Amino acid sequence: MKAGQVSTILVKDFSRLGRNSLETLYFIQKVFPLYHVRFIAVSDNFDSLEHKGDTGGIDVAFKHLINECYSRDMSIKSKTAKLARMKRGEYQSVICPYGYKKGEDEKMTPDEETADNVRKIFEWAANGITAGRITRKLYELGIPTPAEHKAGKGKNYHDISRTNGVWSSSTVLRILDDERYTGMYIIGKSSVVEIGSTHIRRNDESKWIKIPDHHKPIVSRELFEQAKSRIRKFKLPNKQPQDYPLREKVYCGCCDHAMYISNGRHYKCRHSLEIKDMACHNLSIPIKELEKVVFDTINAQMKCAFGTGDIHSDAKHDAAMQEEHEKRYAFFRTASLNFMSSLSSDSLTRKHTKHKKRSLMLSSHMSEM
Repeated sequence: MKAGQVSTILVKDFSRLGRNSLETLYFIQKVFPLYHVRFIAVSDNFDSLEHKGDTGGIDVAFKHLINECYSRDMSIKSKTAKLARMKRGEYQSVICPYGYKKGEDEKMTPDEETADNVRKIFEWAANGITAGRITRKLYELGIPTPAEHKAGKGKNYHDISRTNGVWSSSTVLRILDDERYTGMYIIGKSSVVEIGSTHIRRNDESKWIKIPDHHKPIVSRELFEQAKSRIRKFKLPNKQPQDYPLREKVYCGCCDHAMYISNGRHYKCRHSLEIKDMACHNLSIPIKELEKVVFDTINAQMKCAFGTGDIHSDAKHDAAMQEEHEKRYAFFRTASLNFMSSLSSDSLTRKHTKHKKRSLMLSSHMSEM
């Protein structure tokens, strides 16, 4: 509409435009007239050309209100029906966790291609192997990451341009913490804040719906508990985020992943910590050296922008130039004001061309300051 490429919007009824009464009325009253767009609702017998300056009467307002109430009512009914299916274990998410796939009865069934990889992860963890070392083993075996496996099946849910076949420790830990691999049905971990909202919040575990022995397990409950007990997790509830000049601005030039500060002195690439054959493995950059390079680059850009030499040595020169500019600006401003005040209504027509040229000259000098 902003480009002027839309002249008419045709819909079946008002509900096809929107079910929020305030937003729908705002578009009909403000947005469409602003861009000279004609709006037609066929079933509701509404044409904006026939209702210029009004909203179509109280019956149109009631239709918007009814559409909004109907939408909320349908959302509540749909949510209630979905919740009932969840409690019976019938509702299943479209995306299955790594190691599972949808069966004929719409229940999760072990995926022959990836289920064995999940078992290996649990067995390694139960033997005391850390998550970092597990990622190294998976990389050495050439096992694609979950995102790469899905992409190979035509399910491009994630960006895999930076994975390079490297598993992340967080992915391994997430698998080791997922009870669904023991045959447990778990759903209801998150929900929308309110009806009609797109904001999602995580629910407390007490509100999750769990049904044991719902589908075929990949690992036993004993192996799951053993692996979970061997994986060490460190939590710092009072940890304060580090604040430094280049926070969230330093990325690895090899794998394009964010770098972190190690021992408060160096930047390192976390993505390649466990992968020895990656170019950025054990690559470190001293913080002071990187900050100096950034400062020198910014300094050089400022010199080009302001047309100065050494910023510190030319401080007095810059102050003198600024004072000179201010004096010239004051002079031309005073001259312009005096010129405008000297004009009279009698001489304005007779000397229009001459005064216009002089005014343009003064304005041009002031704009150059």
